[in-house]
Amino acid sequence: MPIEKLLVANRGEIAVRIFRTCRELGIATVAVAAPDDGGALHARSADELVEIASYLSAEEHIRAAKQAGADAIHPGYGFLSESANFAEAVVGAGLVWIGPPPEALRLGGDKLAAKRAAAGAGVPVVPTGEPVELGYPLLVKAAAGGGGRGMRVVREPAELEEALEAASREAEAAFGDGAVFCEQYVERPRHVEIQLLADTHGTVLSLGERECSVQRRHQKVLEESPSPALDPTLRAAMGDAAVAFARAVGYVSAGTAEFMLDGRDFWFLELNGRIQVEHPVTELVTGIDLIAEQIRIAAGERLCVSETQSPFGHAVEVRLYAEDPRTFLPQAGTVERLRLPTRVRVDAGVAEGDEVGLGYDPMIAKLIAHGPTRDEALARLADALAETEVEGIATNLPFLRWLVAHPALRAGETTTAFLVEHPPLSEPPLRLLEPIWQGGWRLNLPFAPTASPPDIDDAAHAQAAAGSESALSAPMPGTVLRVLVRPGDRVVTRQQLLVLEAMKMETPIVAPYEATVKAVHVEEGGRVAGGDLLVELE
Repeated sequence: MPIEKLLVANRGEIAVRIFRTCRELGIATVAVAAPDDGGALHARSADELVEIASYLSAEEHIRAAKQAGADAIHPGYGFLSESANFAEAVVGAGLVWIGPPPEALRLGGDKLAAKRAAAGAGVPVVPTGEPVELGYPLLVKAAAGGGGRGMRVVREPAELEEALEAASREAEAAFGDGAVFCEQYVERPRHVEIQLLADTHGTVLSLGERECSVQRRHQKVLEESPSPALDPTLRAAMGDAAVAFARAVGYVSAGTAEFMLDGRDFWFLELNGRIQVEHPVTELVTGIDLIAEQIRIAAGERLCVSETQSPFGHAVEVRLYAEDPRTFLPQAGTVERLRLPTRVRVDAGVAEGDEVGLGYDPMIAKLIAHGPTRDEALARLADALAETEVEGIATNLPFLRWLVAHPALRAGETTTAFLVEHPPLSEPPLRLLEPIWQGGWRLNLPFAPTASPPDIDDAAHAQAAAGSESALSAPMPGTVLRVLVRPGDRVVTRQQLLVLEAMKMETPIVAPYEATVKAVHVEEGGRVAGGDLLVELE
């Protein structure tokens, strides 16, 4: 059944991007907007706009679709995109759901159930279980979400309780489900994912891989395809594993199987039953519009993709965020000037004059460059970043320029610990290790300190830790989620004093040294602006 009018149950750049494909296919579009988001770019980009109470309300999206006369709903990514209950409600309302069937979402979206299904299909998985069984370090993860929300690295038993509570709160706020679990933590793997497409006629295809190892706070900042770490044999093995898992769960539509890779060993992490933020790099190397394929699959058509279709060249994507380029603290404010490049693909969610607020992801745009070789794609991306201009709000643009020029990135030698080994905007090494020391040979010692990637609590208080500063201020606007100390309390170095929440991410504020709490200037539930005084120490 052809789709004539489509509602996107989402916001930001992914909504704008879906609208673009709909226009090309001749499909009318409907945007939704929460009360605090009516002036956003996506709300101005559709044929119609319907206000809803919340992006996390399935009932509101369905009401909006009925009100506008839409016959289909596309969930984008995040929010309710992987909710089996939402998919069921959409289908139950007589609308077309552009995504996997609820049964596949339920199985694939439950990360523990997905791992059991993967193991049953012969796919290697990362061990999960109780902390006492796994040992340390371990990773606490949200069972029903992604994007770095609801994730905490735990290195010793004393950190476990707080990590479980914080991850659960963050997952509940972001996905409406606070369930978490623990899995073994691998210090410096690569993060490689396989793009899947499956139709209702039994065809399941792997469209190749994306390398997503450069991350901060478990969120990706640069993605590329193909991965510099894979050869044809390893690529085929990982693609076969992803397809086997997709068949095991009855998967339909576009989806991504995520893997950790260490040398030639790989382990299944999870299934993302939705379109990914980084899907454009696959589109550029394959020439396939993944959104268009999703729509065709939902309409009951067969895939317009051949198994023998060969990728062309190399593509690299970076995410331009409103955030501090060193600490990755989210920023809020008005984009007073915005000049985006014209010679690479740009998927923007913000326009000049728009506000970047506290309630949503602070992504401004994605810049995606393509070239016949990896070196040429990176060079084109570097040129694009050089001509990008943003004024009125702090962004990670300096960091992205530094990252794309970094010799380790250029050499393809990145892991998920890249930002531990190479702190943001630090001087790059004079040269990388000689090739003779790379490959199969390794010391029986860690190559780098086993620390978590740079986090807000470290960087936000560097000034206080360095000298006699006794006042801790808010590193960004947010809400005071928890106050953990009172005047007169004695605190030790790195003890949590309070927790801020912004963009549905929690930020611990910690003591930079041993001290006594002189005064606490905020209370739980209060809003603070960047720079507001929080706690005084003496």
